[in-house]
Amino acid sequence: MIPAAKLDNLLRLDIQNGNFFVTLHTNLIRTLMLWPDLSTYFPVTDPTWIFFCVLSIILFAPVLLGRLRIPHIVGMILAGMLIGPYGLHVLDRDSSFELFGNVGLYYIMFLASLEMDMQHMKRIRWQALTLGLAAFVFPLTMGVVSNMSLLGYGLVTSVLLASMYASHTLIAYPIVIRYGVSRNRSVSIAVGGTIVTDTLTLLVLAFISGMFRGEEHVSGWFALILLLKVVLLSLVIIFSFPRMARYFFRRYNDPVIQFIFVLAMVFLSAGLMELIGMEGILGAFLAGLVLNRLIPHSAPLMHHLEFVGNALFIPYFLIGVGMIIDLRVLFGTGEALKVAAVMITMALGGKWIASWVTQKAFKMSVLERELMFGLSNAQAAATLAAVLVGYNIILPSGERLLNEDVLNGTILLILVTCIVSSLITDVAARRLALQGGNINESRPLNDESALIALAYPDTVDHLVNMALLMRKDKSEAPMSAINVVLDNDDRAREKGMKLLESASAIASAANVRMQTKVRLATNLANGIIHSMKENDYSELVVGLHMQNSPSESFFGPVLVSLLNRLNRQITMIRCTVSVNTIRRIHVAVPAKAQFEAGFYHWVERVARLAVGLGCRIVYYAHPDTIRILQRYLETYHASIRAEYIRTDGGNELKRISREVREDHMLVVVLARRGSISFRPSFDHIPRQIKKYYMNTGLMLIFPDVYAEAAIKDVSVNEPLAPNVSYEAAKDWYKGWLSRNNGGEEA
Repeated sequence: MIPAAKLDNLLRLDIQNGNFFVTLHTNLIRTLMLWPDLSTYFPVTDPTWIFFCVLSIILFAPVLLGRLRIPHIVGMILAGMLIGPYGLHVLDRDSSFELFGNVGLYYIMFLASLEMDMQHMKRIRWQALTLGLAAFVFPLTMGVVSNMSLLGYGLVTSVLLASMYASHTLIAYPIVIRYGVSRNRSVSIAVGGTIVTDTLTLLVLAFISGMFRGEEHVSGWFALILLLKVVLLSLVIIFSFPRMARYFFRRYNDPVIQFIFVLAMVFLSAGLMELIGMEGILGAFLAGLVLNRLIPHSAPLMHHLEFVGNALFIPYFLIGVGMIIDLRVLFGTGEALKVAAVMITMALGGKWIASWVTQKAFKMSVLERELMFGLSNAQAAATLAAVLVGYNIILPSGERLLNEDVLNGTILLILVTCIVSSLITDVAARRLALQGGNINESRPLNDESALIALAYPDTVDHLVNMALLMRKDKSEAPMSAINVVLDNDDRAREKGMKLLESASAIASAANVRMQTKVRLATNLANGIIHSMKENDYSELVVGLHMQNSPSESFFGPVLVSLLNRLNRQITMIRCTVSVNTIRRIHVAVPAKAQFEAGFYHWVERVARLAVGLGCRIVYYAHPDTIRILQRYLETYHASIRAEYIRTDGGNELKRISREVREDHMLVVVLARRGSISFRPSFDHIPRQIKKYYMNTGLMLIFPDVYAEAAIKDVSVNEPLAPNVSYEAAKDWYKGWLSRNNGGEEA
């Protein structure tokens, strides 16, 4: 409540100022007296409410900031800034943040090394060593010179700060997987170089931090003894930890016990490093490297380790980092902005020079250089660890080794480099895929297995009949259908069984066996996704979503989730007439569709549909795509009556609508966001369909892609929100790259 003395002062002030609205103000202030004084409740000190506030941030921050295309790692830090002592002061940075923050810091380094692919290092060891050393030496050298000359820092501070420029995190690696160029040598070199660079960076960090642990005087002997201690302890960890882990994993299969054992190894390694006077994060990083081969990336144990870290420890650490950042320092004197500008320039410049040196040394192309540069310039995990360690080191003079300006500038460094890395990698990987003629071998489908997901009684007949027509002729493999219901809905389960019985009857009439299953799940999309992956189906056939309100999404929440989390072909069907009465099929094909992983998959399925219906098929496509379509159909389906209409491969739905009749079917080949053939104009297709094709049979095809479109988890090693796009910047960079590549068109 507002104290009475404060109320009297407010009233007296109004009267002294000759305010004519004293009565109004008095009533307003008396009303405000009924509201509690929120300042008495903050900062929150009760442990229960502290933990609730942190969990709420972890839950909602990625969702809200992801819509703004803000990297997750930066989003968590911004949330910490908002609730911290320099923001709204909802929470203080108490001992819980010290404890969980320390655990999260070790966890970051452990996961960063655990997720590295050590097999890459063996195949391209010399190229990776070259890039790794260059990516360490050039940013470090340039950074030390600029930090001392431009920022006026001392030698030790300059070396530690420059070592941050050298480290990098492979946040853009999912992009090269999505474009199908992950086997390119430049990608392998970048992945292998990461191990070299991050290891050297952590050695510098650990050595400098070790200089300020205890009372030792900095001297050559101290450095030699410290290095000897590190080498001996590292050898002990390298030779003993894998043997201990193998023995333990053979005797104990319980996932909980294995999880606890791995964590114990991580903190034992970190503790031993601290015991000899080094920083614990070096031990955590080393533990991840030696346990890498014993914990496969697809193993349940790996999933448990990532889940716990990304769900609790790492977000807690990031929020704690945000709580010590003061934005007033960043925008107060401008010194922090100057520091950030130097950091960003040196980090990006040093990585570009390293990529250029590697390109020239091994006679690589310009695109391969750009891809190495894009993959190797993002700062995230190791950079954040280094700045926090330096910030916590107090010099004899009472100053911090890395001050608030560096801490604030690091946040801008992470934000800018993450965006630049994603932008450059996206453009270079796309052009490399197109330039390399990344088109699959043209051959009919052999091992196909489609899953029909049934939800509405009105769509069963159409979906099953369409699937039968697209099926390989005289195939003996059974068809599969599924109905997913919520596990607490018995009535829906009964309806699902009836749907599947109807589907089986239709398939039996065509002398085809059908396997059916009612699957219980807590989430409809998860039920379908798990069925697809468990049985390795090659395609999902579903009915187009029925919108119950104008505000509802055209595809519906279930289909959107399926698109984001499946890399298999998804075919959405809506029939307005009986299937056997369709007279013509119109197929709208985007430009560069032939470069997608599933190009020949959908071509074959649609061709079978035309053969089964005995109708004419019209393709609207780019001339390059038409040549490949025509060659394929003449080879495998010479009897098809096909027409080809040349377009620029863009969104032609408005023009095609003049040709489509009620007994025709429109097939629209789309693309997941971020794939090679995706265009921003695809976002307008739902509106055009509702305007021009509400009474027309419709089939929407999302072909196979090389990897899932969305990032599965919020991870510090994959800190970008899914579907990040910077179209204007991409266009500018494409033009610049084309000019520097001799004007070649990919």
